[in-house]
Amino acid sequence: MHKDISTALELQALDLRAAELRREIATLPKQIAQIEKTLESHIKRLELDKAALAANQRERKKLDGDTQGHQQKISKLRDQMLSAKTNEQYRAFQHEIEFCEQAIRKAEDQILDLMGEAESLEKNVKAAEVSLAAEKKLVEGEKAKTKERTAEDQAELKKVEAARAAAAATLPPALLNNYERLRTRYYKDGDVIAEAKDSMCQACMMAMRPQYFQDVKAGEQVMFCENCRRILYYVEPPTDVEAQMNG
Repeated sequence: MHKDISTALELQALDLRAAELRREIATLPKQIAQIEKTLESHIKRLELDKAALAANQRERKKLDGDTQGHQQKISKLRDQMLSAKTNEQYRAFQHEIEFCEQAIRKAEDQILDLMGEAESLEKNVKAAEVSLAAEKKLVEGEKAKTKERTAEDQAELKKVEAARAAAAATLPPALLNNYERLRTRYYKDGDVIAEAKDSMCQACMMAMRPQYFQDVKAGEQVMFCENCRRILYYVEPPTDVEAQMNG
């Protein structure tokens, strides 16, 4: 392996780790935003249930008021019946009383229906409030974890960037320029250095000319894949000691 490739590989590892940290730093707030969006939808649902319950209570109160009004009217009509001078007047009072009684029965039926609806709404509101309290606590916990994780990532990113600058400073300018060009123009946040093995570039899997592969193996100069332009390196396979001893 060429003497500068080890440093270039170290530089690549640092760049890949920095890219990973930057992605995570960018992703964490989005995850929290999604959680908060779900929480917001649950809050709106609870508000709708509360509004429906309040409307139910207002309607029941109105019907109660209407019933009391009809009852008071019936009481007055019965008093007036005592002073009726003709059968027609008496029947008119009686007819109006029957009309008020029908209105009362109708209002009472509506009140019973509303009470049934209110019971269901009250259960929904109470269950939603308990669930929402637990969910808010969870969201706050996740936000705290995210802030802590982001701070850790940012601290590590600073260290990685410092190590990266130190590694880059030791590379020959020509190799560093080639590395940066490949990384920024063609393989952003990806591998720009590939192993040469079995006469093939292990990144693009294209075969090399025999002499070219031999030059890569020799490691006397920095070589580039003729197909994908990645920087190439060769690793000597481990020696089979047992085979040598048996041979």
